[in-house]
Amino acid sequence: MKKILFLQVAALASALATPVIAADLPMKTPMPVAPVFSWTGCYLGGHVGAGRGTKDMTDPVQLVQDTLNGAGTTVGVTTVTTTPTGAVVGGQIGCDYQFAGGAVIGIEGSASGTTMKASSLVGLPFTGQTALVQANNDFLASVTGRIGYAFDTVLVYARGGFAVAGDKYDVSGGDFNGGGPFHFQGVDNRYGWVAGGGVDWAFTRHWSMNVEYDYYGFGNGNVLMTDQVSTLTGVVNVKQSVQIIKVGFNFHIGASGW
Repeated sequence: MKKILFLQVAALASALATPVIAADLPMKTPMPVAPVFSWTGCYLGGHVGAGRGTKDMTDPVQLVQDTLNGAGTTVGVTTVTTTPTGAVVGGQIGCDYQFAGGAVIGIEGSASGTTMKASSLVGLPFTGQTALVQANNDFLASVTGRIGYAFDTVLVYARGGFAVAGDKYDVSGGDFNGGGPFHFQGVDNRYGWVAGGGVDWAFTRHWSMNVEYDYYGFGNGNVLMTDQVSTLTGVVNVKQSVQIIKVGFNFHIGASGW
């Protein structure tokens, strides 16, 4: 009887002590949940790349001969094609919004300075001489919308919108028909469109890098050319397009999940 009573008392004491012991045990720390990455937010950054343009100038022969010797001197029409190439360096700023399913829309402004230039020789039948035709692209700028799809930290996108190019043209040569050298020069701000696309990769919480291709179309337009020697003026028509491939880096500000 005493033994049974002792066992019952021991069991009761053990039951009363269990909550106290449990209270002293350390609680398990919940496993942290990684934030879901999102492209929603704004960014700014820079880019470097290379460009190639195609510029068809019509008619530099008539510009020189008819301006310096009188209308009707030139017979026929001549188009000279130059293909300026060079480096592209610039910056961009934009904002994106990512939907729940992974679709992303955004807007971006971009501006680049370029070293793209090229030249070509063309004959002047009236005198048997040649003229040097040179085309330079000084800058490109655009405001575009972009749409894409995000695979977590990788965004595949296309973009398109409004573009402007800053160009300079020269047509120069030596003594023309005994009247001395000539140097026609003109500048042109050409408005057009741009379409392209690329891949953007967020490699840290706030930084991403992208590779992008863009095609710029600027159509036809007249350019007023002024001879820096005689101050006489004439007009040429230029049709142009530009292709760019570039690598960019962006700093993202306040994106969701960061």
